[in-house]
Amino acid sequence: MTDSNDFVTDLVMEMRRLAIVAGSEILKIYHSDNLGIKTKIDESPVTKADEVADAIISAGLTEKFGDIPLVTEEQAQTHSFSHDRFLIVDPLDGTKEFIHKRGEFTVNIALVEKGAPTLGVVYAPALERLFYTDSKSSAVEELAPFDENSIGECKPVRVSKPDNSALIVVASKSHRDAATDEYIARYQVANFKSAGSSLKFCLLANGEADFYPRLGRTMEWDTAAGDALLRTAGGHVIDFAAKLPLLYGKSGYANPFFIAFSDGVELKTCK
Repeated sequence: MTDSNDFVTDLVMEMRRLAIVAGSEILKIYHSDNLGIKTKIDESPVTKADEVADAIISAGLTEKFGDIPLVTEEQAQTHSFSHDRFLIVDPLDGTKEFIHKRGEFTVNIALVEKGAPTLGVVYAPALERLFYTDSKSSAVEELAPFDENSIGECKPVRVSKPDNSALIVVASKSHRDAATDEYIARYQVANFKSAGSSLKFCLLANGEADFYPRLGRTMEWDTAAGDALLRTAGGHVIDFAAKLPLLYGKSGYANPFFIAFSDGVELKTCK
């Protein structure tokens, strides 16, 4: 497999298509009376929609890109190996948002190469927002309605220039804590936005927010697609303590605390 333009185009088109197809099935369950809620070993919730979306995406990626290892949240057997290059999937990020009918859940598919997410698709089916890297140097938001087989109207996605005296901060709806609030308090904040799932990365990438600190547990499949989008759009995602770009392909696929931000945000000391 080479890093040709044809490969990038083919992979992004397939990731986009699978996200749309999976999103359609997720919405059918979302609007039904039976979400099929269960509890996983780690006590986090999983629904029928997670499982259906995972089956669709895994089958599609394996069929067309079976030579690239696949890591997906819902298949524990894929978590035991580290790879230099791999596809990583969260078929339904924001399960709590899904269960509580808040709509801010996403389908995430990304390619990781040498520790960095280089291509990514983030689709929020209930909000009709679709973001992806259309190459390794540009990112777009495609406007609804979406056709799985053909790309519609797209607009470029790029971070905004932040005003450090009036930052727009985005943080989690379901995972907000005192440590995060304490860190945010070190900045001059003009506005605060709350968003679920990987949508937080999309808001930064699209210039709708400047700064997203996460002082809590996340996994690589939670962040890879949004991270790829944000980096391509001119932003950064760094390890909270080390102040180095967030690395992928770690043993166990757990992330450290991190900060995602637009280029130009003046970071405060990480304690």
